[in-house]
Amino acid sequence: MTASLQRLPDASLDQLFRNARTVHAFQPVPVSDETLHALYDLLKWGPTAFNAQPARFVFVRSPKAKARLKPALSAGNQAQTDAASVSVIVAEDARFHEHLPTQFPAYDAKPLFDANAELAKSTAFRNSSLQGAYLILAARALGLDAGPQSGFNAELVDKEFFPDGRWHANFIVNLGVADAKGIFPRGPRLSFEEVAQIL
Repeated sequence: MTASLQRLPDASLDQLFRNARTVHAFQPVPVSDETLHALYDLLKWGPTAFNAQPARFVFVRSPKAKARLKPALSAGNQAQTDAASVSVIVAEDARFHEHLPTQFPAYDAKPLFDANAELAKSTAFRNSSLQGAYLILAARALGLDAGPQSGFNAELVDKEFFPDGRWHANFIVNLGVADAKGIFPRGPRLSFEEVAQIL
């Protein structure tokens, strides 16, 4: 007997993908601590290599913290970041593998990364990027709108927020409730035939 697929209803798929947009303006609706904890409690289940979970999240919400972030932002991203209820610095932990003995008990994978800095760096970047994507989907699942951005100076963010050099900024995601003026028409997407092969 073939197992049946447990497909989400169309309304859920619309919320996560089809109707979701990258948001560039936000309403002044606060995002609570409880919601941020719920957000992490969803995204943490997304898969990462060796269950390494190298992403680190800094929820920049207070006016004081936003002021610290602003100098690192490109001019075009400052207003939307200021308006967002919370801006998340998605960072990567260069020493993520220190947690592998507890997070990946299948075998001792920590020496692989201790001995190979380039492997550690590429693993941290790739998997923290995945976790940042999980964050966007988790936010949408909870009813939040998201505006991911890479228009910022990562060196300035690292200097301001991560001076010990262990964490490094990957990208930023603004979260909140969308203002209609910051939702633009959806751009086209490439077709299956243009991007995929079935072998």
